[in-house]
Amino acid sequence: MQSPGPTLVWLRRDLRLADQPALQAACERGGPVIPVFIHAPEEEAPWQPGAASNWWLHHSINALDHDLRAQGSRLILRAGASLDTLRALIRETGATAVYWNRLYDPAIVLRDPDIKAGLRADGIEVHSFNAHLLIEPWEVATGQGRPYKVFSPFWKACLQRGIDRDPLPAPSELPRPEAWPDSLNPEQLGLLPAIDWAGGLRATWTPGEATARERLEAFLDNAVRAYAEGRDRPDQDGTSRLSPHLHFGEISPRQILRALRQAGLHPDSGGPEAFVRELGWRDFAHHVLYHFPHTPEQPLNPRFEAFPWRQADRDLRAWQRGETGIPIIDAAMQQLWETGWMHNRLRMVVASFLTKNLRLHWQHGAHWFWDALVDADLAANTLGWQWAGGCGADAAPYFRVFNPQTQGERHDPDGTFVRRFVPVLKDVETRYIHAPGAGGARGYPAPIVDLKASRQAALEAFEAVKNH
Repeated sequence: MQSPGPTLVWLRRDLRLADQPALQAACERGGPVIPVFIHAPEEEAPWQPGAASNWWLHHSINALDHDLRAQGSRLILRAGASLDTLRALIRETGATAVYWNRLYDPAIVLRDPDIKAGLRADGIEVHSFNAHLLIEPWEVATGQGRPYKVFSPFWKACLQRGIDRDPLPAPSELPRPEAWPDSLNPEQLGLLPAIDWAGGLRATWTPGEATARERLEAFLDNAVRAYAEGRDRPDQDGTSRLSPHLHFGEISPRQILRALRQAGLHPDSGGPEAFVRELGWRDFAHHVLYHFPHTPEQPLNPRFEAFPWRQADRDLRAWQRGETGIPIIDAAMQQLWETGWMHNRLRMVVASFLTKNLRLHWQHGAHWFWDALVDADLAANTLGWQWAGGCGADAAPYFRVFNPQTQGERHDPDGTFVRRFVPVLKDVETRYIHAPGAGGARGYPAPIVDLKASRQAALEAFEAVKNH
């Protein structure tokens, strides 16, 4: 029997070897397997990856190529229109099949079916797989057959359907072609910043599948049991920090679930249950984005089209730079700038401050996070900012306005986090460390807004929208 022709495995945000359905299926098909990454950011416009994401992608590609070469394979890098590039690779390699794993961002949802149809019209075998989510967006629906807009019933439906499936092992071998097609090197993709601002990212992160596994193991050994409480403490190492590894597919949610069980941690109670719910929120974000693809630009709740947002460029710049005079806000924004990441509790606090105390459009925050976060994910970013602004799925009630001073006192009680990221406050007494203006510390700005008055103004604006 004649061996099938080569299979191109088109990798996107699934940069791993284990639990890799497209790669596994290509190996099972028989014939040479050619892993390919195509750099085509314009096809994801207007939400092409930001600067911090590109930094991560560069290093993740390098890590995957290293892992592939250890198995006698390699990652072929190309740049250009995806369909044209795949067709060129098919001509160069004699490939007869293209496999990939599905993504759910609106631009990709529009693009991929056209690529699939075009390749099939060329006589190429094409298959796509789920490697990214526990439950794909179309697999659960309300009793009326509609998409969910509230997390709790969505997650209940997911649990009833079943979320715990066996992850796939890494392929034991990757059949090579007789000759490899030409490849760019990662530097030619232009992912790294021209001016090197990424020192804090390098000091904080090591992208790649191996590091993702190590980070998961460390989390399961230490913080996961206390996760339900510890996840709210930015002054402690109480979270997994797996979000960028998950976004780029260096680890899968199925692998995480299986690792929990193998560690004897039951995912139905305590810290493990709270952590698994976060995986559920990740699926929920993709569910909402898939069914409501307009939400990166427009509120899910159309009444918020009439919301009276302020225009205040100076306030926006102060927020972006961490110069608001509110210590926990400024520390969080400095953490974002220095490390490309922000503690989840603080993401909610700074978002509430921007959209409610400053009453600036949630889109300003969404775009700033998009460029600055190494884990910038369109589904999570959109859901989170619309939640904070009160205009999205399962949104915070309009009358919920986080008090950043109280949040700081509760979740950073000794001021450890603030002192780390706002060193001008390092000698301030603990009783003043979270006070607006931090007790008049020399070199620290006065608050740009009165918390009480701005909260009242926000409530009045939201009340007007509610009655619109």
